[in-house]
Amino acid sequence: MLSVQLGVAVAVGLIDQIGAEGAAWLRLAWAGLLFLVFLRPRRARFTRRSFVACVALGVVTAAITLLFMAALDRIPMGTASALEFLGPLGVAVVQGRGLARVAWPGLAAVGVVLMTQPWAGTVDLVGVLYALVAGVCWAGYIVLTQRVGDQVAGINGLAVSMPVAGLVGTAVVGPMVFDKLTPQLLLIGLGLAIMLPMFPFALELLALRRLSAAAFGTLMSLEPAFALIIGFVALHQVPDPAAVIGIVLVVTAGICAARGGARTTPVPAEVG
Repeated sequence: MLSVQLGVAVAVGLIDQIGAEGAAWLRLAWAGLLFLVFLRPRRARFTRRSFVACVALGVVTAAITLLFMAALDRIPMGTASALEFLGPLGVAVVQGRGLARVAWPGLAAVGVVLMTQPWAGTVDLVGVLYALVAGVCWAGYIVLTQRVGDQVAGINGLAVSMPVAGLVGTAVVGPMVFDKLTPQLLLIGLGLAIMLPMFPFALELLALRRLSAAAFGTLMSLEPAFALIIGFVALHQVPDPAAVIGIVLVVTAGICAARGGARTTPVPAEVG
């Protein structure tokens, strides 16, 4: 999450030059190419079932990135973040157990609302729809990432999912930004692809081998807290008292969810 928010902060200049969707596509395209070159997917590493899961994960990954950026073009970031968080929150509630099923996700939800204060922005129904669909895709991303991590050894699943995400992004956005690309933008995009999404997506896959989907979904509430902290340190954006209280609530919920969210690391089934 820290890497994601640092990547977003660094990408501000890139967004100004090729648009939010263009910046998202450039990162996806570079990440897909790098994973393909360095991991070199081999048939023996996948069953038919695991390969299909990897392809589905790639489609969902591209959808999250592009839809959230499209939402940011229409509604404030706080509103978009709060709406998108409904996806991980839903996973946490559906897959949780006992009192923790609602207690920690509920506490995290209150904290996210206090941090993002969605009521402070104007309402654009199309932007709201983009953010809500991104939230649904985020829920699917959590479930599929855990499935891929369980079925494919190491981070080899990303050797399929990320190139698929890059291809989907290219098909949807690429033609709109090809004529805006320069050698400098391509190099910047390469650096950003390592920070976001290569590094965080690999860590998330590994984390979901050790954490339940419910605990992971609750922990994702920490991302707006990282955004506020980075905004304060790097951009001198001082959070108000409600936002500070929200940070405390989501950190508390994240710690409590992680303490009870461990799972046995599965042994991936590989062909051969």
